[in-house]
Amino acid sequence: MSKVSYIDLLPAEALLYYDALKPQSRFIHSRVVMKKTFYSRMRIRGLTQKSLLPTIAAFWSALTTGQKAAWTTAGAEMGLNGWRLFVQDMCARIKNSFSGAATPVTLHQSWVGMLKITAPASELKIAQLHPSSYWVYRKVVGSKNMYEPVAVSEGFSLPLVLSLNYKAELETAGGTHEYKYGAVYFGEAIWGDDGLDADVAVFYAEVLHSYQGVDYLTTLEINLDLVSVWKNATATLSSVIGEVIGYNLYFHLDNVRGTLYIDNVKATHSGQNWVRDPFCNDIYQGFTKAFFQIPKHWAAVTLPDGAEFDSIYKDF
Repeated sequence: MSKVSYIDLLPAEALLYYDALKPQSRFIHSRVVMKKTFYSRMRIRGLTQKSLLPTIAAFWSALTTGQKAAWTTAGAEMGLNGWRLFVQDMCARIKNSFSGAATPVTLHQSWVGMLKITAPASELKIAQLHPSSYWVYRKVVGSKNMYEPVAVSEGFSLPLVLSLNYKAELETAGGTHEYKYGAVYFGEAIWGDDGLDADVAVFYAEVLHSYQGVDYLTTLEINLDLVSVWKNATATLSSVIGEVIGYNLYFHLDNVRGTLYIDNVKATHSGQNWVRDPFCNDIYQGFTKAFFQIPKHWAAVTLPDGAEFDSIYKDF
């Protein structure tokens, strides 16, 4: 077997090369394998029998023009057209044994994030870190299921706008306690103001900034209702003194029990949303092997027995 570490192809050769071959195990024992372009009738029959698209297409055809337009409106929230969101939603419904088709809404689509606390726990806190540079997990353009690690430099420019859609089914766990914001940046603990709260349900950002050699921590928070139907909430930070070093995002439920559902999470600055997994397709996802340098979408800060977070499909 010949071993090749590098090839340099002319444009005409590259077209023929990638028509017939494809990389496999690109990071560990990398190799090139033949791309399957012809399938037997038996194999094609097996593939079509496994596909959900014929069933989903029948549901789509039965929708009215107005219903299809509603799916298009909802899909725009995720950057999808109506058909693609419908396919995504129907696949999730079939996988979770729901019957019929869902009613599209703009406040949540398909999978949503779930933060749940049951006794004996009464607290749950998760974080998404946003230093000035880090790695993300991104689909390779033009491929069906190939991903690659990509280095990101997150240049920061105010204002910072936090936004999310949520539904809350929470209740107080009873009692009062001392509550303190806090974070660790570059190995150093930095704390915000103390307070005395009976219960806490909050989505917030902690922005670390420096002025004349002194580090400051400014908190931008969205206090969430304990009981609420699906709704949107936003908050804006327009200015801080000095230069911004970085920021972290947090969801914190304290002295409460129940479930918080989230979707369409945004932390917008410099003209774009920087939240990883903003549509909550897999908020618990971690990365290993060749993608080990990529931080988790959301990492547990406080996760006692009885507390959990994940992405779910629910027929609201």
